[in-house]
Amino acid sequence: MSDRVGERVVLYVRSGCHLCEVARDVVAPVAAEAGAGVSEIDIDTAPDAAELVERYGELVPVVVVDGVQQGYWRIDAGRVRRALAAGRA
Repeated sequence: MSDRVGERVVLYVRSGCHLCEVARDVVAPVAAEAGAGVSEIDIDTAPDAAELVERYGELVPVVVVDGVQQGYWRIDAGRVRRALAAGRA
């Protein structure tokens, strides 16, 4: 499984997930600061849903930066920011 499209940040979510809503509010501004795109993937409706549910099922939201998982459940803005900065170096 790839981490999609060319976006540096991928946020794996589920419909109705309250922590996913919070994660969006954390990830979007941090990615914007870094000039990075964000791709959001609903693990239940993606073409490879079975694989994603098995991999991330109880962990959503999950944030991946440059192909490396940076957090799940409660997303830390500082960690995402550091991962984005490290990827530019």
